[in-house]
Amino acid sequence: MDLTALFKASYGLYVVSSKNADGKECGCVINTFTQVTAEPVQAIIAIHKDNVTTGAILESGLFAVTPFTQQADMKLIGRFGFRSSRDIEKFDGVASSVDQNGIRYLTECTAACYSCRVVNKIDVGTHYLFVASIENAEILSSDEVMTYAYYHAVKKGLTPPKASSYQPKQASKPAAPVEGKKKTFRCDVCGYTVEADNLPADYVCPVCKKGREHFVEVTE
Repeated sequence: MDLTALFKASYGLYVVSSKNADGKECGCVINTFTQVTAEPVQAIIAIHKDNVTTGAILESGLFAVTPFTQQADMKLIGRFGFRSSRDIEKFDGVASSVDQNGIRYLTECTAACYSCRVVNKIDVGTHYLFVASIENAEILSSDEVMTYAYYHAVKKGLTPPKASSYQPKQASKPAAPVEGKKKTFRCDVCGYTVEADNLPADYVCPVCKKGREHFVEVTE
């Protein structure tokens, strides 16, 4: 079975955010947010059980969803998609606002905001499906939203291991040496690329903060 065929299905790239009982604000990237009914207006998300954001949703019963626009860069995507709320405050230093339920949401490079209240939870193994009523929706930008296909093809991003569409990474073919041309190295965690003659041993990925051992030379 060719699992890459699943990339042909239509997905978006979203930040889902929530707040736990202690007031900690958290958020992560998902690619599964779908409206399921019109009356009442309801949507469904899939989110990994181990995410900090999942615990906050379980405690509060509330979350917000914001779709990325094509203007979002890998540093911003990586902040929410490849780093944990256990380690950093996700909303520090980025543009954000708070919805009517007190849930902070990203306003930087996002197209809309959907304020949601959980009405049902389904256990599907590694993930929970949360069915929620959309209590408010607003447009934040007229820019084109980022599809998951655009993220892979244009941003050259990879799929986080906790994503519902994650596929085990395959080894990259080393680049053939070209005289006078720098090598291209790609992070095998988040997909960030850098051109250099060689990467120093203490090099750290600016997107996911992984070390030099996660960079492989690739053919562009």
